[in-house]
Amino acid sequence: MDIILRIEDIIEKNGSDFELSKLFKEYIKEYKSSLNEIFEKNQGKDFLVKHTKTLDSVLSLMYKTILRRLFGNYLPMRNSIPIAIVALGSYGREQLSVHSDIDILIAYEDIEGFNTKLIIEKLFYMALDAGLKLGHRVHEVSDLFKASNEDVTIKTALMEARLVTGSTFIWHDTTRELNKIRLYNQKEFILEKVQEAQIRRKKYPKTMEPNIKESVGGLRDANLLFWIAHSIYNVKTLKDLTNVVFSEDEYKEYRIALELLFRVRSALHLITNKQEDRLLLEYMPQITKLLGFKDEQKMASKVLEALWRINNFTQIFVKKMVRPYIVDKSYIKKFKHSMVQKGIYELDGRLFASYNLKPLPLNKLLEILNSLEDKPYRFDAGFLNQFTYTKVSHPLKKTTLKLIKELFQREHTYDFLRLFYDAGILHELFINFRKVMHLPQFDGYHTYPVDIHSLECIKALENIEENFLKQLYIELTPDEKTVLKIITLFHDTGKGRKQDHSEVGAKLILPFMKKLNFNDELCERSVIIVKYHTLMSSVAFKENIYNEKTLYKFMSNIKDSKNLKLLYILTYSDINGVGGNAYNSFNSELLHELYKNAIEIATNSDRITDAKKRMLIEKKVKNSENFKSLPTILQKKILRVESNLFYFKHSPDEIIEIANTAKETNDYQFFIDTKNALNIEIYRKIPINIGYLLSKLSHLDVGSMEIFTLFDNIKYFKIQLKMNITDDEVYDVEHIVQNAFDMQRDVELRDINIKRDEINIDCEHSMTHAEITVNTKNQIGLLAYIMDCFEKLSINIVTAKIHSTKHKVKDSFLMEKQHSICDNVEQIYKILTKGK
Repeated sequence: MDIILRIEDIIEKNGSDFELSKLFKEYIKEYKSSLNEIFEKNQGKDFLVKHTKTLDSVLSLMYKTILRRLFGNYLPMRNSIPIAIVALGSYGREQLSVHSDIDILIAYEDIEGFNTKLIIEKLFYMALDAGLKLGHRVHEVSDLFKASNEDVTIKTALMEARLVTGSTFIWHDTTRELNKIRLYNQKEFILEKVQEAQIRRKKYPKTMEPNIKESVGGLRDANLLFWIAHSIYNVKTLKDLTNVVFSEDEYKEYRIALELLFRVRSALHLITNKQEDRLLLEYMPQITKLLGFKDEQKMASKVLEALWRINNFTQIFVKKMVRPYIVDKSYIKKFKHSMVQKGIYELDGRLFASYNLKPLPLNKLLEILNSLEDKPYRFDAGFLNQFTYTKVSHPLKKTTLKLIKELFQREHTYDFLRLFYDAGILHELFINFRKVMHLPQFDGYHTYPVDIHSLECIKALENIEENFLKQLYIELTPDEKTVLKIITLFHDTGKGRKQDHSEVGAKLILPFMKKLNFNDELCERSVIIVKYHTLMSSVAFKENIYNEKTLYKFMSNIKDSKNLKLLYILTYSDINGVGGNAYNSFNSELLHELYKNAIEIATNSDRITDAKKRMLIEKKVKNSENFKSLPTILQKKILRVESNLFYFKHSPDEIIEIANTAKETNDYQFFIDTKNALNIEIYRKIPINIGYLLSKLSHLDVGSMEIFTLFDNIKYFKIQLKMNITDDEVYDVEHIVQNAFDMQRDVELRDINIKRDEINIDCEHSMTHAEITVNTKNQIGLLAYIMDCFEKLSINIVTAKIHSTKHKVKDSFLMEKQHSICDNVEQIYKILTKGK
């Protein structure tokens, strides 16, 4: 489109301002439609510069058009009109993304006769009508200094000012004011920007779906670096500080990382057609294709690595620049008394290093760490600088390995490992990590990439909150604690390969253990634990942990009670390291039950049958003082409860408490507990509409359900839900439970789809019980549908176990062998699959 000729044509014909705005709108729309093609040829900063220059030309032409309309053929020289259009923010930096706001400043002098306010007003209306997203400020030049001191955001934006068009005289006056602004209250400005960044970084922590602009290591961190550099050194680009603050190689690595973020952010704006800065999973296939990566995981890994690089560079060099402005003189004397060695200081649990100190040898740095008191530490950016730029040579020397082993022998190792990660040497010290650094885990379960997840597991191990587990850990020998810490760090290092990551991890850990000179027994234990590190959670969450066949199979892999203890503590740490609420009271209870049942088998050389186990528990019940105080008839009723599972799942005191409550039940009664998670206990003599109940509770995510027949036709239900509720919502749940005893109530079940090959029926589970497992896609209302099917077939379910992820669910149901149900399994398949 030859827009200049068309503008002149409209002006010559005395067309309206609206016609001109409409023309600009068409021109901008035509330009935006070509952005994808431009991006394919020019990605990264080049694309942003081209986009910025195009907008410069559009705004310049709009300004010229306004002047042409107002002055006609008597158009004055541009410098003669006391107005300057100035780009701010990302527009000023020539880093403007496609759907970002175009921030501009109109600087002017209000000189009588020029009618500057009318010109500015007409320019804004034209830009607005043309569809430009302007973020604008209008100030007389003499007002800039005052305005900048009223709001730090204005002062920050002015630092990135760049002339687009207008009077160079006004721009010259503006730059003079900008320099005054830069030098005024420098310290306060710097401290405020650093504090602002700290708040932002807490709000947008590291994640596998990062905000490219706001996350730790994102573009905002890069902006912070420039704002500080400009404020102190008055540089126009960060590159100007090469060989002044940082080396050329250091800047080059940072700039490569920044270039990738520019590409990703532009691609996000283009494919979503909006201002979207979050690299969400749903966008990754298109982003991967647009940027030319082979697969999504590789692309995401490179982005996470770039975020790490920018974070590392920003932390080190922001602190290097601002240190003279934030030093507290009262600390100088304290530092003198807290010297670890020349240039290295430890004060209040924080390690400092002078930027004047050249990077020390790796072994010297490790010796410093090992010389410290065994407690948690934080690290100043100067100390991070030492580890970032120390030299790590391979193979690691024996002295280096000895120092690393000493680090693992400490009670507090997490902070040091996190330091290694932040410095970029974790995979240099532990080569097993080379394949998993910045490796995302898009499995609907993990919150963090593999490397950070592994560190979070160490953090959980060093801060065990459950008393029983803490005692197990305390009872380990020093060598066993050291080995467990290494296992916890290394358990997922087999990921990122085609083979099973547990098998690969088991192979990878053995050479490292031998290099650290652990004996054969501990080496073998480490291999077993890594190989089966997912087994305990899998069995606890997916299988019947009271079935002796399941328990013997489980222990056949784990071998002995020592390995079981190590695996239990590792599983606790592993789930806690996932992030979010992955570890909760529900799965804590399941893991503890599995441990108790498995340790009983591990510590008995003779096979314990269900009958023998029942007799042992009955003996404990009979010896209980609470049991002895019960009426004889109630004692007999308790001992006649048929379900072995009822005895296996409850302690003697719990059995007596449940029996006492059942004795007092007429038609029904129920109890709701919200202390840790939402638990519902129901005692009933009259029928309950279980399909209705579960359907109404499905939004709370049912985790498990137990059903036991007690005595006097009383059934006991215990339903555990994964989501908790507020006190105000308890009434709603009570109402649902009460309504479930109205057998006339009906609920429309959801349309559930289960395939035949997703169902397994094991009639040989035990002499008295069969097991049905359903392994299908996760669907809301699935459990209610299945239980409704069982009700129709008069199947008596004694317990249900629910295990679900974001996409899949594996439910298992233990049912009594009655009504010749195992002779008619085809009926079960037919009703669950709707005859498909």
